[in-house]
Amino acid sequence: MARKPGKSRERDLTQGSLPGHFRALAVPASIGMLFNTLYNVVDTFYAGLLSTEAQAALSVSFTVFFIPIAFGIGLGQGISALVGTAVGKGDRELARTFAAQGLSFAAAFSLCLAVAGYFSIPFLLDLLGVPDSFHPLSTAYLQIIMLATPAFLIAFSANGILSSQGDTVSNQRALIGGFLANCLLNPLFIFGAFGIKGIGFDGLAVSTLVIEWCVAFFLLYQALGSRVLFGCRSADFLPCWKTISELSGQGLPATFNFLTITLGVLVIQFFLQPFGATAVAAYGIALRIEQLILLPGLGLTIALLPIIAQNNGAAAHDRIRKAFWWCLGTGGAMMLAGGVILLLSGNFLLGLFTSDPAVITVGFNYLLLAAPMLPAYLMLFAMMSFLQGVKRPIWTVWIGIYRQVIASAGFAALFIHLFGWGSWGVWAAVFASVWSGLLLSSLIVRYVARKEIGGLGTPFSSAKQSLSGKQKQ
Repeated sequence: MARKPGKSRERDLTQGSLPGHFRALAVPASIGMLFNTLYNVVDTFYAGLLSTEAQAALSVSFTVFFIPIAFGIGLGQGISALVGTAVGKGDRELARTFAAQGLSFAAAFSLCLAVAGYFSIPFLLDLLGVPDSFHPLSTAYLQIIMLATPAFLIAFSANGILSSQGDTVSNQRALIGGFLANCLLNPLFIFGAFGIKGIGFDGLAVSTLVIEWCVAFFLLYQALGSRVLFGCRSADFLPCWKTISELSGQGLPATFNFLTITLGVLVIQFFLQPFGATAVAAYGIALRIEQLILLPGLGLTIALLPIIAQNNGAAAHDRIRKAFWWCLGTGGAMMLAGGVILLLSGNFLLGLFTSDPAVITVGFNYLLLAAPMLPAYLMLFAMMSFLQGVKRPIWTVWIGIYRQVIASAGFAALFIHLFGWGSWGVWAAVFASVWSGLLLSSLIVRYVARKEIGGLGTPFSSAKQSLSGKQKQ
C-alpha cells in the first residue's frame, strides 16, 4: 500500500488561468533546471582546475552518458503524457496503472541498460575518435557513472508521474539539493579531506553516483505519496505487457528523439576532433552557457507537456491552442532577450570556466551563432511538447533524425570541406540544422494539429478567443 499523501501539489490543468498554470509549473521547473545546469557547471569548473584534457574528457563523457539519460527522459515524458491524459479524462485507475507500471519497467530496464553501457564504453569512445590524451580519463569516468543508470531512470519516471499531475516543485527541490551536495562532494572526492583520499578526475563520477541515488529515492518517495499512486497495491507493479507496450509506444519515440541529440553531439564532436582538444573543450563550455540562457524558455516548454496532456484527455482543444501560442509568444520574447545577454557577456562567462585564451576565442565564435538560435530552440522544444502531449511522439523521431544527423553532418561536411571554414564551419552547421529543423517541425505540427485538434489557428485567433471569453464573463 502506498503511503497516505501529504500536502497536495497537484493541479487540475483543465481549469483556471493558463498563464497561472504556466507560472506555477514553469518557475519551479526553470529553477530546478538552473540548479541542474549549475550542477554540470560545477563539474566543468573542477575539471578545468585539473586540465584542459580533463574538461575535454568530461565533455565527451557526457555525450556518451546521455544515451541512458535519453532513455530516462523519454520514459519520463511517455509516463507524463499517458498519466496526464488519463488524469484529464478523470480515469484515476488508468493513471495509477500507467504510473506503477512505468516505475517497475524503469527499474528492470535500467539494470540491463547499465550492464550494456558498461561494456560498450570503450567501443563508443573509439567510435567517437577520442584521442589518447584523454581517452583513459573518459573511460574511467563512464565506468563509474554507469552505476547511476538505474537511479537516473527511476528519478525521471517518478518525476514524470509528478509533473503529469502539475507537481514540478518536488523535482526542483531534488535538483537544488543535488547541486548543493555536488558543491561539497566534488572537492572532497577530487582533492580529499577529513581522512578521505582524493581520487582526482574520477571524483566527479563518484560524487554524481552518490547524489543521483539520493535524488532517485527522494522523487520515488514523493511519487508514491501522490494522488495517482495513492491506494496502489504491490500487484500493480507486476509486469503487464499490454501496459508496458503502451508505455514503450509513447516513451521510446521520445527516447529516440533524445538519442538523436546524442548522435548530433557525436556528429559535432567528430567534425571538431581535427581542431584538437581546444575546440572540444570550447564546445563543451559554450554548451553549458547556452543551456543557462535557455532555462526560462525550457521551463515553459516543460510546463506545456502536462498542460496539453491533461487538456487533450479532457478534449479541451481551445485550451491546447491557447497554451501553445502563449508558450511560443512568451518564450520567444525571453529568448530574444537571452540572445542579447549572450552576445554582451559571452567572453566573460567563458572566462569563468577557463583561463585558456584560445578556448575562450573558439567558444565565443560558437556563442555568436548561438544567440540567434535561442528563439528557434524555444519553438522546437514547444513543438516537441505538443507532439508528445497529443500522443503523436513518433514525429519527434523523424524531426530529430533530420536535424541532429542528416542536416548536421551534411552542412558540416559542406562548410568545412567544400567552403573551408574550419571550426566556423561546425558552428554554421549547427545554425543551419536548427533553423531548417524548425521549418520541418512547423509543417509537421500543423499537419498533426489538423488531425488531432482541428488545427492550431493563429496566435491572433487564440488571443481573440481569450479576450471574448473574458468579455462574456
